Amino acid sequence: MKNFDLIVIGFGKGGKTLALKAANIGKKVALVEKDSNMYGGTCINVGCIPTKKLFALSKQAKFYSDKDNYFAQSMQQKNKLISALRQKNFDMLNSHENITIFNNTAKLIDQNTISLDDNEQITAKNIVINTGSTSVKADFQIDSDMVYYSDDILNLNKLPSHLVIVGGSFIAIEFASMMASFGCKITLISRSNLLKNEDETSRESILTMLKEQDINIIQNAKISSIKDDKIYFNDDNLQADAFLLALGRQANTKNLNLQNIGISTNTNNSIKVNEHLQTTIENIYAIGDVRGGDMFTYISLDDYRIVWQHLYGNKCRNLNNQSPYAKVIFTKTPYAKIGINLNEAKEKNINAKELKILLSNVPNAKILGNDYGFLRAFVQTDSGEILGASFHCEEAHEIINIIAVAMKFKATANDLSNQIFTHPSISEALNDLFSQYT
Repeated sequence: MKNFDLIVIGFGKGGKTLALKAANIGKKVALVEKDSNMYGGTCINVGCIPTKKLFALSKQAKFYSDKDNYFAQSMQQKNKLISALRQKNFDMLNSHENITIFNNTAKLIDQNTISLDDNEQITAKNIVINTGSTSVKADFQIDSDMVYYSDDILNLNKLPSHLVIVGGSFIAIEFASMMASFGCKITLISRSNLLKNEDETSRESILTMLKEQDINIIQNAKISSIKDDKIYFNDDNLQADAFLLALGRQANTKNLNLQNIGISTNTNNSIKVNEHLQTTIENIYAIGDVRGGDMFTYISLDDYRIVWQHLYGNKCRNLNNQSPYAKVIFTKTPYAKIGINLNEAKEKNINAKELKILLSNVPNAKILGNDYGFLRAFVQTDSGEILGASFHCEEAHEIINIIAVAMKFKATANDLSNQIFTHPSISEALNDLFSQYT
């Protein structure tokens, strides 16, 4: 039996970063990953990197007459990128003298012991579970070989003529906008209101953008089945040559043996953790998607910081002092939000006001060729403290980070209204946005 200082289960962002940093201070680390195609985790292989590469390539599709050929070439470019990144991640850790990589499925035996699927066992003082998430499977009948989830649809080599996407949140909308840009006919079917958790102004702006991409939207649909090339819902059906089920993601805890060793889970199978990301067994931690909450790569990276400080630092970091962070939908016109909006402020009995400008008033938006959308900010009425923002505009995913830093350091509307920004830029519109505060 081999003994280590640290065992990390899963090769995702937080886990691989923790493994490497621990190894750099002399700790003996075991990194267990069952799938050699997942070195680097969900983000690099089936998540944000491949989808955003395809999203960027889809913007150029309008310049190509042969849509099918361009789509196939785009998939090849995506595959080349993720193969290189996957290999780079593997080499970076595998070459380290203090890291041993095991290509196995891990099963917890006790608080210090992992059993691998070749019957080998390894032990460590501390264990970190970083097994990520998987797509939520359909709860209606499927009898078709044309059905995909967000992971496997990235392996398509032929552009569908008509793609039906089932889902009403971020993943569904990103794929709808991207595939429409490639030239695919899209029908987006939601079993509830689309983007039901967004405020009405943002929601309507995104819906309008999708419709301008000729995306057919069906909301509050009761889906009964997908059979062959048809999806059946309400009293209707649609024919397509591909179906994407984007029904959300759930923690990947299968086969870990959690309950048998006393690790508690939530009703959605995510692992219960405290503010230091310790499970109900204090020397076993859970980070990233597997612990539930917001499933973003940058949250997994911040989880690494919390665990690192708790294991090897001054224990100063925890979930309660986490920095403000944004959420983004990457679409033809990206959408980003952070903090709370006006309605949420009222629910918290905070006296707040909304500031808003349209992108049609921003010079750089016209330079970039897309002046659709808005910048909105929500500030505390008396102090001008920034409570949140929602941007539906070009470069929203970039400039929202300015708001995140401003919120972290308690900057006010007056601070940003007087800040000097480069010109021309979208960020300079923050001057005009926050100058509305008086």
